[in-house]
Amino acid sequence: MSEYKIPAQTRIGHVHLKVSDLQRSLDFYCGLLGFEKIQMYGDQAAFISAGGYHHHIGLNTWESKGAPPAPRHAPGLFHTAILYPERKDLAAILKRLIEAKYPLTGASDHGVSEAIYLDDPDGNGVELYWDRPREEWPREANGNIEMFTRRLDVEGLLALNSTVDEK
Repeated sequence: MSEYKIPAQTRIGHVHLKVSDLQRSLDFYCGLLGFEKIQMYGDQAAFISAGGYHHHIGLNTWESKGAPPAPRHAPGLFHTAILYPERKDLAAILKRLIEAKYPLTGASDHGVSEAIYLDDPDGNGVELYWDRPREEWPREANGNIEMFTRRLDVEGLLALNSTVDEK
């Protein structure tokens, strides 16, 4: 079999999550994170997006209504990653989460990106992040990308909010 590489322009279009309580999930993803509800599919599913796209996230209770969260050590989704366009946008959602007293599970600088981690109401991991410009990504001597996990400069990130608020 010949070597195949997926096209470089390929993107992951959406994630579809099984949830136990549709309204509680809509409250989280739309009410807290700010996604827009695009369509309800009866009372068992919803499709939500950013910017009017047909959907970035599907939520359904078809097989999971009222079910407890999946065991943390079972195979499955580790987290869904939501990419923000600019660092100031990540700062704004961090401020919103802090003001809502929503628990975070982590915050990291990965060199190529800065990320905030939390769980949705069903225990699904959620990563909120922004990518640094490619020309700023750290590189090893051989040119390969060098990713790492270091402490996120939360104070510096939050300071962007006061800069934005002043304008």
